Amino acid sequence: MRKLRLRHLELLVALSETASMRGAAARLHLSQPALSKMLGEVEAGFDARLFERSHQGMQPNALGTAVIHRARSVLHELERATEEVEALRRGAVALLRLGAPSVTASVPAAVAALRRKLPGAMVQIREGRVHELIQRLLVGELDCVFGAVTPELLAGDVIPRLKPVLMLEDELCVLTAGAAPRTGKRRLRWADLQDAAWMAPPRDTLVRQAFMTAFLNEGVPPPAPVIEVMSSVTIGSLLRADPALLCAVRREHADDEVARGGVRRVDVAPHVPLPSFGLFVRKGDLPDLPIVLAFADALRGVARAH
Repeated sequence: MRKLRLRHLELLVALSETASMRGAAARLHLSQPALSKMLGEVEAGFDARLFERSHQGMQPNALGTAVIHRARSVLHELERATEEVEALRRGAVALLRLGAPSVTASVPAAVAALRRKLPGAMVQIREGRVHELIQRLLVGELDCVFGAVTPELLAGDVIPRLKPVLMLEDELCVLTAGAAPRTGKRRLRWADLQDAAWMAPPRDTLVRQAFMTAFLNEGVPPPAPVIEVMSSVTIGSLLRADPALLCAVRREHADDEVARGGVRRVDVAPHVPLPSFGLFVRKGDLPDLPIVLAFADALRGVARAH
């Protein structure tokens, strides 16, 4: 094992992604005989065959898949060390690599709070879907991920490999750019809004399912949205263009739109909970990074303010 070098780890990753010696050789700028020798050295080091040849090319077996995952982690940890050293050379006091959804009010507010506390902190935000960001976290590309704890995430096999640093509750919210609906009652209920002009995301989303459940729990059929849309940018534009619309969104999205101005929240009873948001790190032997803990504290402050 002491004979293995970073080039051996790069070979494993290249083979897994190209599925051929020719493709890996081209990527690493080495000859195929040289790569064959290196692969033999790696397999000798682990005392096991890691790849199988088939009509589909070079495919990692179960042992190879496990080794490749660790190889990626090692390479990403070294990449992080390089980025962090470069950031420190430029005057930063710490570097945070954060994964987050594209629509969130908590993350920008927490990053601003972090920067006030640590003016020299650098933050790299990678946006995307939570399950994709979690995969990038597990291979070491990210330090932490802020995202919704979806049924998809809970049903997968990654939860045992994650550690929550912070959990924040979430709920279904209603937005409008016009005046809040009035019924003469002390407080609006979902059933009072059955005939409103609604905008909502598609049926396969958690927000839409919670929206439908809110009306069913009141004993009335869920209204069919006059506009069905997923894009947060389009939702904000439509709300401001048509004050007659009501829109059902997550609290994170609601806070973001309200902060931009021109829309307001409509208080509707009863409150409908949504899957919580969490800040996750990899479960491992290394202690949590101080910059991650500082960011978690900033998120807690934002949550208390709301």
